[in-house]
Amino acid sequence: MPGKASLAANQYYAHRHNLFWPFMQKLFVIDPRAAYEERLALLQSHGIALWDVLKECFRSSSLDGDIVETSIIANDFAAFFAQHRNIRRIFFNGEKAEKAFRRYVLPGLTGMDDMLLVRLPSTSPANASIARDHKLKSWQRIAEND
Repeated sequence: MPGKASLAANQYYAHRHNLFWPFMQKLFVIDPRAAYEERLALLQSHGIALWDVLKECFRSSSLDGDIVETSIIANDFAAFFAQHRNIRRIFFNGEKAEKAFRRYVLPGLTGMDDMLLVRLPSTSPANASIARDHKLKSWQRIAEND
């Protein structure tokens, strides 16, 4: 789920210290001054979609650890995959996204045998224990076979 800054801005990864957009700028040569809609379009041109695992949840802060498990409602990935049949790789921005997908989404899906599921280190500023360079090196996987 987006944090408070992202919800307020109605944009993914809007927190000024989140590394997602700086990483995308390096990997796909996206102008950091580009409007949000333009950045999204550039990601799409590289075959990348952004979507939350969770459609709804309650949490008291922007931290994933504060998500109340009983409040979780997952997005409809079955319908999404039915509309986008060429998806072969899913990259998760951190542990919580991967765990939520595996717990709340994956059991209801079929035909996932060829799907590559990869957890990447969270780009959140709360994930400060991993060096930026190490995170970026991990995130370079999304640019493979672009």
